[in-house]
Amino acid sequence: MKQKTLFVIAVVLLLLGFIVAALLYNVEKEQQAGQFAAANNAALVRMHSPTLGPAEAPVVIVEFLDPACETCAAFYPLVKQIMAANPGRIRLVLRYAPFHKGSDQVVAALEAARKQGKFWQALEMLLARQDDWVQNHSAQVARIWPHLEAAGLDLQKLRSDMAAPEIAGVIEQDLLDAQTLKVTKTPEYFVNGKPLPRFGIEPLKDLIDEALAASRR
Repeated sequence: MKQKTLFVIAVVLLLLGFIVAALLYNVEKEQQAGQFAAANNAALVRMHSPTLGPAEAPVVIVEFLDPACETCAAFYPLVKQIMAANPGRIRLVLRYAPFHKGSDQVVAALEAARKQGKFWQALEMLLARQDDWVQNHSAQVARIWPHLEAAGLDLQKLRSDMAAPEIAGVIEQDLLDAQTLKVTKTPEYFVNGKPLPRFGIEPLKDLIDEALAASRR
């Protein structure tokens, strides 16, 4: 009987030790995420970054996006759904990480579309029709024009504006910030400065829910 009791006690102590270690690990990860957010705040959001949602929203999602990235196209409507389910509480900030071949030119076209006040229309059109202009993980820039025209853009002005030096500067700055933040793939998300603990829509939802809950306290 004593041996059985000692065995049970040993198992309980092991379980308690495991639980305490897991809690301490989570606390440490939370502290690291907070320190990361504080140290890299300047690199997360720039004045030139396109934003969607109220400036005073308590939750800010920063997304590093490549318009030629298939996963970016899949995640974008899901993020919009989360925003719609929490009206006025979430702001989306887009940063560029054009890692795919030719994507820098597509980003330039999006920035030129912004000059016509049609950034979001252009982005959503290109993401929705991505299967037409992305082949073998490369952007076929010549195939984006019909989609941008369908979004209501003046293509002649668009092509002219794409060459503006400030657009090249935006892309360069975003790539530098991506390097600072150790962004190596897209989409990459930060919620109120905190990076995703692991990639996936569920971890993203959890991080957003956590930030929303904290904003209500």
